[in-house]
Amino acid sequence: MEIKQFSNGFEYIEVSNAVASAKIALQGAHIFEYKVKDKEDLLWLSSQSDFEYGKAIRGGIPICWPSFGMDNPELPQHGFARVSLFSFVSFKQVDTKTSELILKLEENENTLALWNYKFKLEVVFRISDTLEVELRTTNKDEKTFRLTQALHTYFKVSSIENIQIFGLEGRPYYDALLDAKYTQNTTIKITEEFDNVYQKVDKPLVLQDKQKRVNITAYGSSSTVVWNPWIEKTKRMSGMKESAYKEFVCIESANAFDDFKTLRGGESHTLKQCCYNDTKEYRCR
Repeated sequence: MEIKQFSNGFEYIEVSNAVASAKIALQGAHIFEYKVKDKEDLLWLSSQSDFEYGKAIRGGIPICWPSFGMDNPELPQHGFARVSLFSFVSFKQVDTKTSELILKLEENENTLALWNYKFKLEVVFRISDTLEVELRTTNKDEKTFRLTQALHTYFKVSSIENIQIFGLEGRPYYDALLDAKYTQNTTIKITEEFDNVYQKVDKPLVLQDKQKRVNITAYGSSSTVVWNPWIEKTKRMSGMKESAYKEFVCIESANAFDDFKTLRGGESHTLKQCCYNDTKEYRCR
């Protein structure tokens, strides 16, 4: 493990072992690069993404916390974690093929001004031939709070036209573009702007690309967000070239809408996502 920085002083942690490597920004506990040796990057990162304090990174896995979308209109969109500076907790080389890193965010003057609760958010990364990311939230307050959150994962694809997403057939979903509820009757193919929040998700998902297959397993979550901005919205977005929509799809393990969590004082909740880039099904530890 090594702490590095860009020329502007923006700090990140680089982790590598016998099978994989990763780069994780201290701002937002944001993993923006993950690669298994002899395979292409699993995560998409915008070539125009800002690495500046106070600005969210476009790509990788932004952490939406303690609010997903505009669930809490008193907070910034997707909460404040993704632009908050996390502190280093620990690093452990579990074995030659597995590295574990833990970062932490707790209440401070800035968070209390936005969201008046005492909390601890630990983000655990396990880097091996599987990428595991875990959000552990603890309510340190005497007051109960409501939590919505997501691991907003940008998966790199050969082209958006080449992909299919399996595992959400038969699941109810909310279409955020049409403000309407439907049921998914087929595998997912994306041919236009797409922003659906699926509920009652209880099995692993598969992202099938032209020449690769990504297995995605979530724990502590029964909601999944699938998103692609398509042509016109991409033109309006910061930190993204006009053709970027072709290069990624977001499949987000979440606690969103009906899957919100209520934590009383002293209670904890863990949301975990595991991604395995191969042809066999994988369930994480």
